[in-house]
Amino acid sequence: MSGTGFELIASDGQARRGRIQTAHGSFETPAFMPVGTAATVKAMTPEWVAKTGAECILGNTYHLMLRPTAERIEKLGGLHTFMNWPGPILTDSGGFQVMSLSELRKMSEEGVRFRSHIDGSYVDLSPERSMDIQRMLDADITMAFDECTPFPCKKDVAAESMALSMRWAKRSKEAFKERNGYGLFGIVQGSVFEDLRAESIEALTEIGFDGYAVGGLAVGEGHETMMRVLDFTTPQLPKDRPRYLMGVGKPDDLVAAVARGIDMFDCVLPTRSGRTNQAFTRRGTLNMRNTRHKEDTRPLDADCSCYTCTNYSRAYLNHLVMAKEILGMMLLTRHNLHYYQELMAGMRVAIEAGTFAKFQTDFSAEYTSGDIDEIDAD
Repeated sequence: MSGTGFELIASDGQARRGRIQTAHGSFETPAFMPVGTAATVKAMTPEWVAKTGAECILGNTYHLMLRPTAERIEKLGGLHTFMNWPGPILTDSGGFQVMSLSELRKMSEEGVRFRSHIDGSYVDLSPERSMDIQRMLDADITMAFDECTPFPCKKDVAAESMALSMRWAKRSKEAFKERNGYGLFGIVQGSVFEDLRAESIEALTEIGFDGYAVGGLAVGEGHETMMRVLDFTTPQLPKDRPRYLMGVGKPDDLVAAVARGIDMFDCVLPTRSGRTNQAFTRRGTLNMRNTRHKEDTRPLDADCSCYTCTNYSRAYLNHLVMAKEILGMMLLTRHNLHYYQELMAGMRVAIEAGTFAKFQTDFSAEYTSGDIDEIDAD
């Protein structure tokens, strides 16, 4: 096959169940990709990541080009070998850093000049350079270089930013080296403006990509606005290509976005929360610093089959957190990633069974029902 392949297995309403084929194997959709920004999913080994059910992970062009450099990773056999992850890898193009590091960069038509956050040296990143770095990393899915539009912004600013991203998308496609099993995804921009999103989609589909991402969301606009943008954006995307919502999100974001036809997600939330004492459960989140966990012998989630819930109590996790032991971060991260993967697996089953609407209703009722402690107190 040329590029990556996408098989649509089932649909239920707008929700889709599919499979993406890459040079390093396939992964099932809807999919959540753990974030391994600097060639590591923080506080996890690759084996632990795989055991949560994750099949594809994400790396970051900007961070890896600075350290240890893409050239070094290529010399050492590519990112899969370097970090011991044999499965598919998607790499972010560095476009998000165009926004997040705005105080450290100067932008032009050619690309972006950053001042490295590591040593202050100047680094240039363009569509052509981004494609070359992602090729050296051996990314299965390469993202087109774009500017992530900040929120809020005026419409004329969003229009100018989107138009630049579309010109960069064309240059990304021209610079991308086509190989079997390796795909290039375009990124839809346009902030919260329906006509700009439509214009972006038209430009990207004319260029032609293996998949289409929705960018410029999860940047402060809130859940309701995000879903409103998806309501008018996703139906316009090609049905025979995967759809990727970048940087999202909370569990209720994932379920609502799948209901609107999104296939792929990534977010630092489950891993970052694991390092900041938060655990996701079917009935919402737990703060493991809370005193009430001190003598609680129950697992985080009685219905969870993860390594953490199978072997450790809330009392022990509370002790680790209060003692600032690294193991606490590791166990909470492992649980959170497992929870996210179980949520995705549940949605895949429901879509195939034609029961996604019920799944969504049941999920919302349980997730907002309150802490497990309050349930047990009834």
